[in-house]
Amino acid sequence: MFTFMFRVGLLTPASRRACFWLLVFSGFLCMSLARSVQAQPGFEFFEPVQPPRRVQVMAHRGLKMLAPENTGAAILGCYSDFIEWAEVDVRLTHDGQHVIWHDTTVERLTSGTGRVADQTLAQLQQLDAGTWWAPRFQNTRLLSLAELLTLTRGKVNLYLDCKQVDPARLVQEIRAAKMESQVVVYGNPELLAAVRDNAGESIPRMTKFHPRTDNFDQFLTTMEPAAVELDAADVTVELCCAFHNAGVRVQAKVLGAEWDQPAIWDKMITAGVDWLQTDDPVGVRFHEVRRRIGRFPVQIAYHRGANRYAPENTVAAIRQATACGADYVEIDIQTSRDGQFVLLHDRTLNRTTNGQGPVSDQPLEALRRLDAGAWFGKPFAGTQVPLLDEGLAALGDVSRVYLDAKNIPPADLVAATRKHALLERHVVYQSLDYCRKLRELEPAMRLLPPLKTPADFDKVASIQPFGVDAAWSALSAELIQRCHAANVQVFSDALGLHETVADYRQALRWGIDVIQTDHPLRVLRAIELEQDNPQ
Repeated sequence: MFTFMFRVGLLTPASRRACFWLLVFSGFLCMSLARSVQAQPGFEFFEPVQPPRRVQVMAHRGLKMLAPENTGAAILGCYSDFIEWAEVDVRLTHDGQHVIWHDTTVERLTSGTGRVADQTLAQLQQLDAGTWWAPRFQNTRLLSLAELLTLTRGKVNLYLDCKQVDPARLVQEIRAAKMESQVVVYGNPELLAAVRDNAGESIPRMTKFHPRTDNFDQFLTTMEPAAVELDAADVTVELCCAFHNAGVRVQAKVLGAEWDQPAIWDKMITAGVDWLQTDDPVGVRFHEVRRRIGRFPVQIAYHRGANRYAPENTVAAIRQATACGADYVEIDIQTSRDGQFVLLHDRTLNRTTNGQGPVSDQPLEALRRLDAGAWFGKPFAGTQVPLLDEGLAALGDVSRVYLDAKNIPPADLVAATRKHALLERHVVYQSLDYCRKLRELEPAMRLLPPLKTPADFDKVASIQPFGVDAAWSALSAELIQRCHAANVQVFSDALGLHETVADYRQALRWGIDVIQTDHPLRVLRAIELEQDNPQ
């Protein structure tokens, strides 16, 4: 109304000024309410991550960059990586059981054929639902809903996308698993009405709201939702504010290349959504935390690239790491029979390619014909063993490189670092003798020799390194202070037993500079906790 009056000139100048400031105040009030989404929460959902984050991430069909979609490995991957929600699909089998599966048929992602609705649960669970993705997931079974509910209780919340279900059985299974507070049932109005008839308000329900066609008040009265799904294009501060005032959570669907990217995530977070459904849960989580707390108190080095989400030491793993804002990307360098430099950790090809034998026995041409991605997952099939030059080029303009010089002459490593203008954005890990040779060739090389025990410090410090790669068992506040007093940074590999939030937090309090990890989202959680709840 105010806007209309402005446009047609019905207000005096003084009235216009008053209305203008009223509109401004209303906007600030609505944004404040949108940011205070927990004030009127409505349905009380279980919080898998403690303390809870204001904006929660919902992984579409689980962490499907980690494992086959809609499988236990993909869904429990959310739990391991502190992702609060997994969106999964529920269908009805021929014998009236609920199975976790997206497609109408099974051809695309299993060893079987035919429609889900034409097969019993027992028949479906005999299928191999993992080999299509990678040999390491051979014989992965389809999960029944009852199995999934048991598997995720107390760990991950579930968005149940009900493709075809029996409402009474759905309610019975959720109740039997005591998962009422860990699910939200998504479906059409008819399904949700049937769920309400069977469960009352004990099981939360969600459906899509279309602001251009749905009447807001009628929608709330008819649907009585605990949560609502909005397409990214429909999300506004005002709409989030209105739903929150009604005690309804807001989930923004940001799927697809147009929406699933940082500019849209920012818009959703600013508008005040509660949940973001995404195909890039790792990217969203890092983006949201960086947006919220700014500069991190520790730098993160991604071990062999983002090796949890892409095949290690490949261009894909490097790009995934840089997309998450990696401070350092650690890569391993080997030399081919004809003196070319490639990225591989092992001396042999057996583990991470479809080749066999030592890397040094093969010429570059043979190495480039190998598949270095299919072992990890089907999306990466055909990935080549990268050249060192390709890996360095994939870093972009911000991330630094952590060069593990496994098998490359010092002069060649210096040349590659100069060629890619990385003298100010690199460290080199190798023995003390190797580091001395680098220093003789190029004084600007940033050396990172190993420090196995505090007793070795004076010997290591004699070459005035940029940093040390300290054994985690050697870390202490005293050692880190001693290094810093000598202008030496402290890196450490939290690999294996020490990949825990508790260990990360201890190292943060001691003042560590860089943590190298296979689990960057765990380090991120430690950073959040130290920022919000320092001890």
